[in-house]
Amino acid sequence: MIMEEKGKSRLRWGGVLAAITLWLIAAGIGAQGEKPADKSQERPDVLMIDTLKAFGDLEKPRVVFLHDLHTDALEKKGKDCSACHLREDKSGKIPGAENLEDAVKGIDKLSPKFKRLKDTARQDVMDVYHKFCIECHTDMSSAGDKAGPVTCGGCHQKNPVKSSRQEMGLDKSLHFRHIKANDKKCEKCHHEYNEKEKKLVYVKEKEADCRFCHKKETEEKRISMRLASHIACVDCHRQILAKKNPDEKAGPVKCAGCHDLIKQKAIEKVAEVPRLERKQPDTVLVKTSVTEVDSKTYKMPPVAYDHKAHEGYNDTCRVCHHASMDACSKCHTLSGSKDGQFVNLEKSMHLASSNKACIGCHLKKQETQKCAGCHSFITKTKMKETSCKACHVKVPGEPEITPKTDTAPLAKAVLDARQAIITTYPDEDIPEKVVIKDLVKQYEAAEFPHRKVIQTLVKNISENKLAGYFHTDQGMICQGCHHNSPISKKPPKCANCHGKPFDEKSLYAPGMTGAYHQQCMGCHEAMGLKKPAGCTGCHKER
Repeated sequence: MIMEEKGKSRLRWGGVLAAITLWLIAAGIGAQGEKPADKSQERPDVLMIDTLKAFGDLEKPRVVFLHDLHTDALEKKGKDCSACHLREDKSGKIPGAENLEDAVKGIDKLSPKFKRLKDTARQDVMDVYHKFCIECHTDMSSAGDKAGPVTCGGCHQKNPVKSSRQEMGLDKSLHFRHIKANDKKCEKCHHEYNEKEKKLVYVKEKEADCRFCHKKETEEKRISMRLASHIACVDCHRQILAKKNPDEKAGPVKCAGCHDLIKQKAIEKVAEVPRLERKQPDTVLVKTSVTEVDSKTYKMPPVAYDHKAHEGYNDTCRVCHHASMDACSKCHTLSGSKDGQFVNLEKSMHLASSNKACIGCHLKKQETQKCAGCHSFITKTKMKETSCKACHVKVPGEPEITPKTDTAPLAKAVLDARQAIITTYPDEDIPEKVVIKDLVKQYEAAEFPHRKVIQTLVKNISENKLAGYFHTDQGMICQGCHHNSPISKKPPKCANCHGKPFDEKSLYAPGMTGAYHQQCMGCHEAMGLKKPAGCTGCHKER
């Protein structure tokens, strides 16, 4: 019986080993036919040609196309973009890009498609690529120049070059440079589709982010963001370059010029950017939509928001406005809506995990060195009532808010009355030093400069308005170390919570030695302090 069981066991293991061996052999055979991707080769101009997907499944792998590589090769031959991209047709329109007809009027537009104006049939598109690509490569090779492949496997490869492409957008500085260059003619870029007139129109002071209409993929009556930006932006830059005016600067026309991280960082910055002229409000009363709920039914008072100040804090309006410049409550309703991706108004303001939410953005500010020493140890999972009241302040007089109420003056009244005060207890109530004797067996007792540390923390955030709104209590600064005790002039000693030694029944409360080292050294690391260093930086040897 025992021998029988052993035999079955051997058979089972033999089957497993055989399966593993066959898998390894198959993997080895598969690997022989493919070259590993070169991870060191990264480019911002990697395009994947998979146009035939529109007609069904691809028969071969997508083609990896390095756009700037081809542009540079054409420049050496005295050729430009028109060598691959055809100009607009006789009607003055680019098929697939009709919505940009008025927006880029007067610009020498090129079709974004290769050697064609529109996609007709699968075979036609395939023939265009095969004819012109192979023909160009063959001609260059015959002339003795370095040329691309002419075989199927040379273009259709499974291991593409890794893309290092970075998203591009206009921050305040770059946006202002375009405003100045175009003499405040915003209509050159901004437009919206008028359904009644069936054309693009410009509506002054209603300019929105391009991404509000132009999504990631092309939709009915609107092309993708990629196509819109390349047709409008690149062609405009080309037009300026064609003038050859040394006094007129043109933007990039190659992929790397916009999508390479190093080149993005090198873009010229305007030191003082004037405020955007769009008749936007200085102050806003953030509230639910008056069409959804009566103002008297608010669970919390509305929030007075300093819109003008936040414009100065950020590089782009997209930090808060994802695309549309409308009020938050238009998309983020009380119950959530499709336009707001079903994120309701409360979550859109309070999500700690989102940098676009108020609380998420404020928590991100706590990661700066001057704040991280305390906030890296303070739990972020539970908001205190005092934190809520820092933003939710009652409007003086508590007026009834109707759809016709001008809420800007109400928000201004709240903001004017608010004070950003950072304070702590008087020096005489703060112990100058605290002697820590927990390691006296190995070292001398450590002297903690208690009052000096408190004063330094207060000084670090003294000019931080955001901190001022949340540190109004005299004992708030003490919470950085006394993190789980109530705010008090005389908080309990560390030993009241941290045992000596570690108590296995309190997994989240390390022993005294661990607590001190975690708190002190963690704070120094978070704030970038190099001293004290090593054990003897705090403890004198016996």
